[in-house]
Amino acid sequence: MTDISIRIVGQAGRITLQRPHALNAMTYEMCLAIEDALDGWATDDTVKVVVIDAEGDRAFCSGGDIAELYKTGTKGDYAYGQKFWADEYRLNHKIFHYPKPVVSFLQGFTMGGGVGIGCHGSHRVVGDSSQIAMPECGIGLVPDVGGSLMLALAPGRMGEYLGTTAARMNAGDAIFAGFADHYVIEAHWPALIATLEATGDTSCIAASATQPAPGPLQTALPDIDRHFHGASLSDILTTLRAEDSDFARDTLKRMGRNSPLSMACAIETLHRLRGPSLTLEKALDLEYCFTARAMEHGDFLEGIRAAIIDKDRTPKWKYADQDVPATAVSKMLMPLGEMALKLGGSGMKIGFIGLGNMGAPMAANLAKAGHEVTGFDVAGTTAEGVTNADTAADAAAGKDIVITMLPNGDILRAVAGDVIPAMKSGATLIDCSTVDVESARAVAEQADAAGLGCVDAPVSGGIGGASGGTLTFMAGGSTAAFEAAKPLFDIMGQKAVHCGDAGAGQAAKICNNMILGATMIATCEAFALADKLGLDRQKMFDVVSTSSGYSWTMNAYCPAPGVGPQSPADNEYTPGFAAELMLKDLGLSQQAAEAVDADTPMGARALELYRQFVEDEGGRGKDFSAMLPRFATRGRT
Repeated sequence: MTDISIRIVGQAGRITLQRPHALNAMTYEMCLAIEDALDGWATDDTVKVVVIDAEGDRAFCSGGDIAELYKTGTKGDYAYGQKFWADEYRLNHKIFHYPKPVVSFLQGFTMGGGVGIGCHGSHRVVGDSSQIAMPECGIGLVPDVGGSLMLALAPGRMGEYLGTTAARMNAGDAIFAGFADHYVIEAHWPALIATLEATGDTSCIAASATQPAPGPLQTALPDIDRHFHGASLSDILTTLRAEDSDFARDTLKRMGRNSPLSMACAIETLHRLRGPSLTLEKALDLEYCFTARAMEHGDFLEGIRAAIIDKDRTPKWKYADQDVPATAVSKMLMPLGEMALKLGGSGMKIGFIGLGNMGAPMAANLAKAGHEVTGFDVAGTTAEGVTNADTAADAAAGKDIVITMLPNGDILRAVAGDVIPAMKSGATLIDCSTVDVESARAVAEQADAAGLGCVDAPVSGGIGGASGGTLTFMAGGSTAAFEAAKPLFDIMGQKAVHCGDAGAGQAAKICNNMILGATMIATCEAFALADKLGLDRQKMFDVVSTSSGYSWTMNAYCPAPGVGPQSPADNEYTPGFAAELMLKDLGLSQQAAEAVDADTPMGARALELYRQFVEDEGGRGKDFSAMLPRFATRGRT
């Protein structure tokens, strides 16, 4: 193949990209050839190191050759693109986990697919001409080929900035951001490669490296962190638009060129990845959820048309006003079920007890991800892809994992009494209910006595998070039990935090929701006060959402209809999180506070107000943010 040279020189497996006229853009055939070579060299004792470089001085690899993707996609053939990305991601995964050193020399442009080839190896060398970027949002994709892993690991919020602006990194910035390891003067590269070929010893790389000057992005990190810490694209744009500065203007201009849907999904991807559960496998899986849908449901074909085919540079993006609904993001990142990216491994056998409004979509997402799920609910409800059992014990028998999602601690204790004796030794029980700490610890003791792992893992994120796989899990239990549960948390949610021993997950949930309930009341009170003072609600939001009053209840879940991102307030307060559930959680917080003699006057007052709202003022069945119309119609007492 003339596009690529693959050979063994001395003790090095050598791969040279040979398409300088096309900036060494990688074709599908080149991808397969590289994988085939790596597979052969992995067990070849004569190959001590793999060295990847490219011809020409303009680019190591400017990305993937996307012409064929556009050609097939516009004909309604999405399978070709899905196979291309799946095979490419499998190669990226192999480079990352390769058993021998992989050294890449990244001159000129290294972008998109080039990052997947050049930035996952053990030794990544840059020089003065190096320009590394993830420009995928400009063509309707998200940063992929495992690039989201590096973006999530980048300092501060540089990952969000790089992913949504396509900003280029020079050598100093690439090393600072984690995309490269060593700066070596490019004139020294031929001699360095010759030494690697002759010896197979990578110690010569560090010996040849020097320290590059700090890059401009490193200098701009305080500005980046200040503007890119928000939970969504909307939050980030709000802070940028509120600031009159060169940085804000330049950043808005860069983001204005890119697909809003892609940028919103890129930000959500990084938020799901960042944290203790971060792995390349999770990054590639999330990326593939998007790219597998990008032709049919995203902006990819339009992005290629505008940039490559017609070259008019005027793409007609979905959500051109940059107001991307959270549901649109969730749909692009939902598990793919049988189409999920295959990097090895097989599905688990899971029992799921409690298929209500939260449990059913959680169980369905596990089934879509390829696991064998058997469910049971006393109400007879079902979930997509889930096999029904006649009893809770039947659903639990012989399973690797049993998950419960139940209304309260008494029911949890009763169900645990049924399912724990039916579970096989060594299995793990995961309780995702929100219950009192004492019940969580009692069930954990019972499971431990039976030789089972146990995790109390209440969730945050509501019905929308359960459906979209964006829940946050607050987990208590042993490290071993948490590690057993973590792969499933990665499917059902965006984040899982191991909070400590048994009961710690429930404690974290209780504390979190006490803050949430009190904060929502304060937010609603403030809007009602603004009304009476004659202050426009939108103007209030514009100020508070970028000032010290910033909060999740204001910025992400605003209780005022027509203000901020879409929320239950825009749907007549149809619940995302029902007021009666908030009442339950506040009750648990005060029960816990009483048990440990903690002074929580704000939590106690929030409990009183929600009890009054739910039981006496018609709040049952409404979202917990429906406190706003309550306050808006009341005078001072």
